[in-house]
Amino acid sequence: MTTNAHEALLRLVMAGGALAPRRALLQAAGSAEIAIAQGAANWRAHGCTPEQCAALERPDARGWSAVRHWLEDDDHHLLSFADAAFPPPLLDVPNPPLALFVAGDPSLAWRPSVALVGSRSPTPGGRALAARFASCFVEAGLAVTSGLAAGIDAAAHLATLEAGGCTVAVIGTGPDRAYPDSHQRLQGRIAAEGAVLSEYLPGTPARPGHFPARNRLVAGLALATVVVEAAQRSGALITARLAAEAGREVCALPGSVLNPRAAGCHRLIREGAALVERPEEVLELLAPALRQQLPGLQSRLATPTEQAPPALLPARWADDPDYQCLWRALDHNPSSMDSLITRCGLTAPQVSSMLLAMELAGIVVCVHGRYCRTP
Repeated sequence: MTTNAHEALLRLVMAGGALAPRRALLQAAGSAEIAIAQGAANWRAHGCTPEQCAALERPDARGWSAVRHWLEDDDHHLLSFADAAFPPPLLDVPNPPLALFVAGDPSLAWRPSVALVGSRSPTPGGRALAARFASCFVEAGLAVTSGLAAGIDAAAHLATLEAGGCTVAVIGTGPDRAYPDSHQRLQGRIAAEGAVLSEYLPGTPARPGHFPARNRLVAGLALATVVVEAAQRSGALITARLAAEAGREVCALPGSVLNPRAAGCHRLIREGAALVERPEEVLELLAPALRQQLPGLQSRLATPTEQAPPALLPARWADDPDYQCLWRALDHNPSSMDSLITRCGLTAPQVSSMLLAMELAGIVVCVHGRYCRTP
């Protein structure tokens, strides 16, 4: 994006107020530069208020300095709602953001992901479960999305990084602010190894209304939202509701009836969320959607589907006896799922999730329901 395009988009973002008129203005014009150049009469025609029109005419000079300084870093990006690089899943969320500020790799927001969310004050067991689920999703080739809040969110992000996976944090402050303050180091690591997304201008502090709004982006980015622990009144339940409204899978882990942090999960299960006890159950739920999206994902993410497969498994599976067994059971002649299960002595959910991970890695292909190594 050129400097002029950046500045035009920032004028739209800095105008504040309702998103819908500014989004309609940008969508109709096709670019922020054209939208700004069309002038006040056109802005009003698209529903901009007098206050928004005044802000578009005369941007706040104090805000410009912080934003320009933040954008000077090569790893900082500004994506317009109308950009081809804007994550497609976010186009379908309620009230899509006009723009995204991204610290890190913007392409990671395109990766198929699972949102792991839950209590800000989890039990030690809840933290351990979040870490276990995150590690399993990494092994399956999925990214892990969350909101970088204290508790379950932070545990999920950290476990993903420790497993060498991709994690995306959606925050409710400007991209240069950490909330809570103690997460500054973790946020920096996510920006360096994954991606931090915000719809708020650099310099924007934490405000109560930003976090429910942030949750719609967490839910929208992910194919499924998994709630690990949540009380009856919890932001995680908002994320789960938004995920369900967006047509995504919602999963909840049950807990003890004596644990108040499990009450929200039990409520979700009563309302129709999938009860899951193991990460493989989430992968099994997601398998049909992932396989449907696989060709487009491989193209976008440059998965080497037409190269000769490696003689050995990728490093992350090289020491796993189950993956080794399944790899040996596969050859260039397609095999049925039942045949692979029999040869490996594994359960159907295990084989299904492992095959899905291999497909995402581009080393296995599914042909009419039968599996073989990539030709």
